[in-house]
Amino acid sequence: MDTEKMIASLLLQIKAIKLSPASPFTWASGWKSPIYCDNRKTLSYPLVRKTISEEFALRIKDEYPDTELIAGVATGAIAHGILVAEAMDLPFVYVRPEAKGHGLGNQIEGDYKEGMRTVIIEDLISTGGSSLAAFRALQSAGLNVLGMLAIFTYGFPISEENFRMAGCRIGTLSNYGSLLSLALQTGDILPEQEELLQQWRKNPELWGR
Repeated sequence: MDTEKMIASLLLQIKAIKLSPASPFTWASGWKSPIYCDNRKTLSYPLVRKTISEEFALRIKDEYPDTELIAGVATGAIAHGILVAEAMDLPFVYVRPEAKGHGLGNQIEGDYKEGMRTVIIEDLISTGGSSLAAFRALQSAGLNVLGMLAIFTYGFPISEENFRMAGCRIGTLSNYGSLLSLALQTGDILPEQEELLQQWRKNPELWGR
């Protein structure tokens, strides 16, 4: 089993990802969705969180061997980022959605030096808005952002375009296509449900209305 399906399998096993095409979930945005992903659940399973951090570390060593700093996106990727930084013996910072309104007013928490070669760790990519806000905050602070790695992506076309326009290199351990392929094999979804699930990814804001 390849890495993408292996990670998808772990997420399904611990119910970090739930597929429910017959009874869709409602996201905070109001979108109807046949899938719900909560990667914070992975932290409760030692084998799963260790596997994820090891896979991140392998990818970074392969794709970004000169990395000097790991940055986690608050709040979902803080713990994963720390695990990766620990595995690689690298410094760690995390990025808030916005600067604090008190104290030092930091948006980036932790010590760093301008120009440090940085890889961002994220837990989930949907439209990419919050992830790219972290990317821009790190760039504005003078850090040399090499790229971003996430556990899972829905693979929305708008997301891929947003990352391309921002000039942010993005990679993920698993993705929606690998998840559906695996779910078909395991019987988590039926063949007739696959088309429904594919249609959602292409036009999520209008799906189910």
